[in-house]
Amino acid sequence: MTDTSVAERILREISENDVTLFMKGTPAAPQCGFSAHIAQGLQVMGVPFKGIDVLADPELREGIKVFSQWPTLPQLYIKGEFVGGADIFREMVESGELVSLMKEKSISLRRG
Repeated sequence: MTDTSVAERILREISENDVTLFMKGTPAAPQCGFSAHIAQGLQVMGVPFKGIDVLADPELREGIKVFSQWPTLPQLYIKGEFVGGADIFREMVESGELVSLMKEKSISLRRG
């Protein structure tokens, strides 16, 4: 896979899915604590999201870091916009900013 095709795949995924999580493992079987933290947090909030396992594709694993200019995984995208990793996710949840962003972006939360 070329760099261009990796970037094209990333663009396609983040444009086709309202919430996309590039993670180590899958939402059902995360392979790192940080990936598990975001996946479980989104699930508790009732946010539908697509989890993409970067461990299954080494080019994607490196390509997403170049694409976002962010050196670590997981990486969360909302409506095509890079939000951040696990620390930013945690801070946004604690401050209420994540719920506000979801509402602003018209993403439904299935929790009460």
